[in-house]
Amino acid sequence: MDNFQQFYIGGRWVAPQSTLRKSIINPATGTQVATIALGTAADAQQAIAAARQAFPSYSATSKTERIELLSSLIVVYERRIEEVAHAISLEMGAPYSSLALPLQAGAMLGHLQVALQILRDYSFDSDQNGTRIQREPIGVCSMITPWNWPVHQLGCKVAPALAAGCTMVLKPSELAPLAAHIFADIIHESGFPSGVFNLVDGDGPTVGAELSSHPDVDFVSFTGSTRAGIAVSTAAAPTIKKVALELGGKSANIILDDADLQAAVSGGVAAMMHNSGQSCNAPSRMLVPADRLLEAETIAAAAANNIVVGMPDDPATTMGPIANEQQFEKVQRYIQLGIDEGAKLVAGGVGRPVNLADGYFARPTVFSEVNNQMTIAREEIFGPVLVLIPYDDEQQAVDIANDSNYGLSGYVASADSARANRIASQLRTGNVHINGAAPDFTATFGGYKQSGLGREWGQHGFEEYLEIKSMFGYQ
Repeated sequence: MDNFQQFYIGGRWVAPQSTLRKSIINPATGTQVATIALGTAADAQQAIAAARQAFPSYSATSKTERIELLSSLIVVYERRIEEVAHAISLEMGAPYSSLALPLQAGAMLGHLQVALQILRDYSFDSDQNGTRIQREPIGVCSMITPWNWPVHQLGCKVAPALAAGCTMVLKPSELAPLAAHIFADIIHESGFPSGVFNLVDGDGPTVGAELSSHPDVDFVSFTGSTRAGIAVSTAAAPTIKKVALELGGKSANIILDDADLQAAVSGGVAAMMHNSGQSCNAPSRMLVPADRLLEAETIAAAAANNIVVGMPDDPATTMGPIANEQQFEKVQRYIQLGIDEGAKLVAGGVGRPVNLADGYFARPTVFSEVNNQMTIAREEIFGPVLVLIPYDDEQQAVDIANDSNYGLSGYVASADSARANRIASQLRTGNVHINGAAPDFTATFGGYKQSGLGREWGQHGFEEYLEIKSMFGYQ
């Protein structure tokens, strides 16, 4: 593709309205792989205008028409999925064969397929007591997505919006926008009407602020840090637009005393280090029975040391680099802070792995003897850093898990499913993984507390893109 320095607006690739450019860096090598344009408020306004112009006609399309468009999109995406995966691996370092293709790019396909099935089955109208309840597209949607899951997060916003009949403007992360550009090209090839989907690159304070505050935007869906989510909410407030926020996390993984400790701890380490620890729902706090802490340390250290950190194009690699230099430096500071706070380092530490002198590679790191008041137990590190926290009894484990500003995800391991279910029901989080259960795109995803507002995935995510109207006396 040769359109990385253009924006997709009104059904065509257009030149930006400024000369500002940004280099896209391959985090595995630290070298430049592409250049994008950085948009201005005027670029965002042009895209919003295109979406607003397209909304009346697209929102009036029939369910059958949208089913046909989504079906076409799925066919084209499946044909080009490897292209998307290569871009993801290049721009943010996900190992191609184990992560970028099956899970990163594959997640977009999953969200498209779920949205299509929901659309096929969904009833937009219902009648009760002489009143018609009508569900209709919410309008023009701004979508601001992060660098850690470039098309997964794009998919769980764009797929339901397209199915619901909304039009949209996407601002992908300026640190990892390449896969989003390819997706825009896929949208174009799939035959969606001009202006339904628009893409503008840029930073948060410029393009992001305009997309959040513009009066012609009806809904802002944002994924990123809690700090940035506050800025989005503040910008959106004067126009009273709907806002959905998928923000940070510091998820607890409660390993109960009857669990298979070897399986639960090693599985918890693998889940934490997945995507180099750069997932908002990562199980970053492992809670283990105090009388088995030393045993858990040994298992966790072995699991961390067995992770193969390497180049994303090497099939043997199980963990790639941190996605960008700024995040790499942040992770290094937190690891040093953990040492300074007095936590026991049982694996990893500061610096790069010995065989990787270049790029933004971090060492899979495990701390033990951590208490829940330490900074490394309270703040989201967003890197391959796990903390082990001992607990004395079941209630204390639940209390520690819930003692957090965040509430995105939780994890419970137990040999007794009824016990695991009971503990899971007490966690103040938007989702819980019981005994290693995988995510379910037909379910719902979102957080309590400072982990966000609203829900994505499945029918609940689809309905975020609908307004509800009551027509009394409908005949």
